[in-house]
Amino acid sequence: NRMASQLGIARSTVQSIVKNDLKLKSYKLRRGQYLSDKSKAMRLEKCRKLLQHFQVRRVSDVIWTDEKIFTIEPLPNRQNQRQLLSKDDSMSPKRRLAHNRLFPKSVMVWAGITATGKTPLVFIERNVKINSEVYQKIVLMDNLLPWVTQHFAGGPFILQQDWAPSHGSRSTLAVLEAHFPGFLDKNLWPASSPDLNPMDFSVWGMLEGKIAGKVFATVDDLKAALEVAWASIDDGYLRRTVNSVKKRLRACVKARGSNFEILL
Repeated sequence: NRMASQLGIARSTVQSIVKNDLKLKSYKLRRGQYLSDKSKAMRLEKCRKLLQHFQVRRVSDVIWTDEKIFTIEPLPNRQNQRQLLSKDDSMSPKRRLAHNRLFPKSVMVWAGITATGKTPLVFIERNVKINSEVYQKIVLMDNLLPWVTQHFAGGPFILQQDWAPSHGSRSTLAVLEAHFPGFLDKNLWPASSPDLNPMDFSVWGMLEGKIAGKVFATVDDLKAALEVAWASIDDGYLRRTVNSVKKRLRACVKARGSNFEILL
């Protein structure tokens, strides 16, 4: 529309030129993390270190972890949610309204995966601030440590986490050193890198897809649905997703630390 207006020609003429003469197609913009030049350089350095690290250690031994907020109402998809109406009814009360509450009830979910299993989902209520004490007790000690003890049965494992303040405090680092030695520390795991964490680039999206389009009356209903969806994720998917990490690390190096998913 803007090109047609600037050139003083019909919109259909612009469309014809773009499609037939220039052989161009319209694509949605790709989404990606904003990366400064400093962030790109840091990612490049740490991706190289991680590739070296995984020549000695197995990527399948990593516990990939993350947190995400889920709400009882799905966000409306204005691109795909449509209604068939006559032209006369298009501006009438028959036309439905897609809406969501300003502050829908929600719950924070922490979870982790390996190539061979899933941690329990850990629900943290909205009014609870995830400080160092909460993270250490509710996530690390009450849930992750018992699961690690059972799942790995004394075998080797590597904990991955982002470096939110509660994850990197002195007291949390002491807990990690005592109970999760060999974790991916700040010298190895790059900040601003959701495209390298399977929880971010795949698992959360799959979990959202399994409950998509549903409206839950209560947070407890939402939790129950998330538990069912989580239980349905099979080991084959986990193995394929985790095994893709090294390919992503190599792509990040090839992109010099920049957004790389177009190279996959």
